[in-house]
Amino acid sequence: MTLTARPVGREVVLPRAAEAMVWSGIGLPLNAVAVPGVLLGLGDVLVEVELVTVCGSDVHTALGDRPADKPLVLGHEQVGRIVAVAEPAYAANGIPLQVGQRVVWSVTVSCGTCQRCRRGLPQKCLELAKYGHERMRRGWELSGGFATHVQVRTGTAVVVVDEQVPATVLAPASCATATVVAALGAASALVPLAGATVLVAGAGMLGVTACAMATDAGAFVVVSDPDAARRQRALAFGAAAVADPGAPYDSPTGVASVLTALQQAGAAEPTIALELSGARPAVRTALDVIGVGGVIVLVGTVSPGEAVPLDPELIVRRLLTVRGVHNYTPDDLAQAVTYLSGAWHRYPFSALVGATFDLTQADAALALAATARHPRVGLTPQLPATLG
Repeated sequence: MTLTARPVGREVVLPRAAEAMVWSGIGLPLNAVAVPGVLLGLGDVLVEVELVTVCGSDVHTALGDRPADKPLVLGHEQVGRIVAVAEPAYAANGIPLQVGQRVVWSVTVSCGTCQRCRRGLPQKCLELAKYGHERMRRGWELSGGFATHVQVRTGTAVVVVDEQVPATVLAPASCATATVVAALGAASALVPLAGATVLVAGAGMLGVTACAMATDAGAFVVVSDPDAARRQRALAFGAAAVADPGAPYDSPTGVASVLTALQQAGAAEPTIALELSGARPAVRTALDVIGVGGVIVLVGTVSPGEAVPLDPELIVRRLLTVRGVHNYTPDDLAQAVTYLSGAWHRYPFSALVGATFDLTQADAALALAATARHPRVGLTPQLPATLG
C-alpha cells in the first residue's frame, strides 16, 4: 500500500480509551492495546463497534495460512454506531454521515482517482487498504473490527443501516453478503438468474447466502457440501436440492446425479456455478458439470494451494466463461444491506452467528471459529460474554 499524507480533520479524545486486540504472530495470544485518542483525517468517522463476526480469513491469518504484516488488528465484518465525524463525510449514497447513525462499511479503502478506480474497480485500487489486514501503525491504530472502535477512513463505502435489523444479520454484510452480491452480479451479467439452475459449492456463510439470494431471484439452486448438517441448513435457505461432493460419482447423492434428477424433473441444465468453499476439487466438479454457455464464478480460493488442471478445449466447445471475484464495490455493499433488511424475516440469517464472546475473549473466539461448524462466531465489545 502506498502511504500518502492525509489532511487532518479532527482530534478525538475518548472519555474511556478505545481498546484493540492485536495479533502479533502465529501461536501468540492477542494483546489488548489502549488507544486514548484518534486523529481523524478529513472525511473519516469513528465508529463504536456493536458486533464483529470472525471471518474465515481472520482465522487463516491467525493460523499463518495467508501472509500478513504484523502487528495488526483483525476483523472486517462488523456493525457499529458513529461517535465522531471529521466533516465532510458521506455515506455511499451521498448523504452526510452524522454522530448516532448505525452503519456498516466496506472491507476496502480506495483512493477514487487511480487508473483502477476510474475503471470501476475500486476494490482493486492501486493504493488499496483493507480493514483487518493492515499492519497496525501510528495514525491508524483502530484499523480492524477486533476493537471497541474502528477509524473508518475516507474512501470507504459506508452504508447507514436500519435500527430494527439484528446485528447478527448486519455484521456479515461487510464481507460475506457483499461478496455474494458481487459473485451473483458477475454470473447474471452473462446468464440471467431467473429460471437458471445454479450450483453452489460450499454451505458456509457465503454459500447459504448465495442460495437464498439466487432462489429469491428465481433460480433453482443445488448446494454441494461434504457436511450433512450444513447441507440440511442450505435447505432452510431455499435450496431446491443438496449434494455430497464426497459421494461416489454414480451415487444418488453425488453432484452429477442430483443435477440430473433436477433436470429430469424439469429444471434447466446448470449454467451458473459459484465456487465458495475454496476446495480445489469443487472447481474441477464445476468444470465437469456446467452446461453449454455457462459461467463459473470463483470466489473461495483466497489462499495458495494446488493448481487445478484446465482443459482449454472444454472451455472452447462449451462456450464457458470462468470469472474471479475478490472484494466488491460500494454498490454491492449497498445491495447487500438492502437484501438483508428484508430477507432476515424469510431466512434464518440471524441464527448463522453462533457463540458470541466479549472482546477480551478474542483468542477463544478465533479458536472456536477454526473448528466450529457454525458459519460465524461473534465478538461484542460492549457486552458481557454470552453464548448464542
